[in-house]
Amino acid sequence: MDFQAEYRKKLVSADEAVACVKSGDWVDYGWCCNTPEACDKALAKRTDELFDVKVRGGILYHVPAIFEREDAGEHFSWNSWHMSGIERHMINRGVAYYAPIKYSELPRYYRDNVKHLDVAMIQATPMDSHGYFNLGISASHMMAMLECADTVIVEVNKNMPRCLGGFETDINIADVTYVVEGDNPPIGTLAPAGEPSEVDRKVAEQIVKEIPDGACLQLGIGGMPNAVGKMIAESDLKDLGVHTEMYVDAFVDLAEAGKITGSKKNIDRFRQVYAFASGSQKLYDYADNNPAMMAAPVDYTNSAATVSKIDNFISINNAVNIDLYGQVNAESAGTRAISGAGGQLDFVIGAYLSHGGKSFICLSSTFKTKDGQLKSRILPTLDNGSIVTDTRSNTMYVVTEYGMVNLKGMSSWQRAEALISIAHPDFRDELIKNAEKQLIWRQSNKR
Repeated sequence: MDFQAEYRKKLVSADEAVACVKSGDWVDYGWCCNTPEACDKALAKRTDELFDVKVRGGILYHVPAIFEREDAGEHFSWNSWHMSGIERHMINRGVAYYAPIKYSELPRYYRDNVKHLDVAMIQATPMDSHGYFNLGISASHMMAMLECADTVIVEVNKNMPRCLGGFETDINIADVTYVVEGDNPPIGTLAPAGEPSEVDRKVAEQIVKEIPDGACLQLGIGGMPNAVGKMIAESDLKDLGVHTEMYVDAFVDLAEAGKITGSKKNIDRFRQVYAFASGSQKLYDYADNNPAMMAAPVDYTNSAATVSKIDNFISINNAVNIDLYGQVNAESAGTRAISGAGGQLDFVIGAYLSHGGKSFICLSSTFKTKDGQLKSRILPTLDNGSIVTDTRSNTMYVVTEYGMVNLKGMSSWQRAEALISIAHPDFRDELIKNAEKQLIWRQSNKR
């Protein structure tokens, strides 16, 4: 095949490409940095003539052009696999909805359940000499999604990092319907994590002590996991590996500090494995054409079976709150959506199956409401409407600034005692009273 001739044949304007979208269609915008820009703006121009167009994606960096109008909900709906702050605001507007699913299940879900998608439009790298567009920083579930689409639109962006090493990371011109050359906008970035707070540092100090040389790391998004990364970079730890869902800036800092070699990994030795990356331009520059990194689909990166093969796997994630039974909520404030299931439970399970593996759920003991009230993150029971991200049977280590406990295998009274011991002192007596009412407090328990 003459790849350049095929490319020229399929090259169209963004307006021409999105002309295929019809009312009632399912249209996929991909994921995170793959979210289209030029095609999104072109589709927004057709708002008045379209109704009930259902758009899927996740982790937005900005409000898509199709949702800028006040009446956008009459024409489009956003269906999110995982939410950023942008999507939380869109939910409050009534134009976005979360689709609950474990992130690792997406490739199978597309292939076995969706099967047919009307249009997929994503950003990717320019075509290489072999006719392939690299899917860039988000291998994720992109290939499974593209395989289901009747119409595939690739929006070329020269700023997209070319990410190496894995599988299901590229699409050939033969499988593309239209090519659009956009304006090459910068890839969406997250604001760099600020300096760790005193609480972040206290939590991180406890976790770092539990990490052996040669461990393999998974870090979730947020201040505390980043604080752990920062402290590891300053520690004496060595020969660490990376196998994670989301590749974050902390990993770049660790690599530049010489902490990451991957030499002790049982599989994918010397490679930093990830499903997608999101962070600063520094991260994207590091990922571009870097043979130390391995982009892979999320059903591989997040598979508990895969994680279980890696010795000393260390999983570090945030939570919104936890109850005295050990049920972890990392997704909502009551009924108000905050994020999504993501891969936290996969890594909590996988880390326990790993020889020497440990999973850590970290959270501050308290938070302040908008009116200044101090509230406990350790609760008698989760608030009405809260989502259980990690079930009580799966929760392992829980860490606050007041200590660390391992809930695995504990009975209900032991869990209550352990969690109350790392709650803020101002809330412990009230938690004990509630534990007594819930019949999970023994008279012999410590007070």
